[in-house]
Amino acid sequence: MTENDRYTPPKIWTWDTENGGHFARINRPVAGATHDKTLPLGKHPLQLYSLGTPNGVKITIMLEELLALGHSGAEYDAWLIDILQGEQFSSGFVEINPNSKIPALLDCSTEPPTRVFESGSILLYLAEKFDAFLPTAHHSRTETLNWLFWHMGATADLGGGFGHFYAYAPEKWRYPIDRYAMEVKRQLDVLDRNLAGREFIAGDTYTIADIGIYPWYGELALGRLYDAGEFLSVHEYRNVVRWAEAIDARAPVRRGRMVNRLRGEPSEQLRERHDASDFELRTQDKQPPE
Repeated sequence: MTENDRYTPPKIWTWDTENGGHFARINRPVAGATHDKTLPLGKHPLQLYSLGTPNGVKITIMLEELLALGHSGAEYDAWLIDILQGEQFSSGFVEINPNSKIPALLDCSTEPPTRVFESGSILLYLAEKFDAFLPTAHHSRTETLNWLFWHMGATADLGGGFGHFYAYAPEKWRYPIDRYAMEVKRQLDVLDRNLAGREFIAGDTYTIADIGIYPWYGELALGRLYDAGEFLSVHEYRNVVRWAEAIDARAPVRRGRMVNRLRGEPSEQLRERHDASDFELRTQDKQPPE
């Protein structure tokens, strides 16, 4: 940044819709719907409206893990919400999540249906609904929730901070990249030290803490997030890498990573999920039925 690029904030901020950046067309300083559109409903108890970003992947992994345990009530329809097209601002989506962020879940097994938004809240809701991936013993449950809420606060610096300025901002500026790279490396060190004496995030048991943290920090440690593995020297965090590789090898995790995915190889993308057989169709390089 040069002297001529220095920005002096005005006395009163006003919205400049031409501020550039990857999400410039959809970011706005007001809430609410921009258009009327009813969300689709499928045949299963749970209706998920999402996108295959880290926050969305948390929930599809959780649902696939529940189904792998035999919880038939966790069957779900996963509908794609393309945030770059502003679909999160439809009246139907805003009715489920007034914050217009993916993921959003509608539990149609209750009367009336229950809306659940914010990925951490959805993970906790599903864990309590199916009594899975959340220990019941006092100390273990508390430790799991410690890490669940830790990541809900920490990932803002990884995604909205580091990810934005390193990968999405219209120009590369040293100050914000350095600032957030330092914080993300500190967070990786927090996780690495924690995992030095534990198999999983909250102890010896796989929990919603692992499911929530993996799509962000596990993917980062495996070099998949923002193409920033070398820049952040993620190989130095050996305990995080070991843990990430173990989570990544789980079959429900591999399936969950595919759902509502718009990036990567076509064989890794399942734009919508309505039945377990959709994965078989995808791996055969066929499109699932509409």
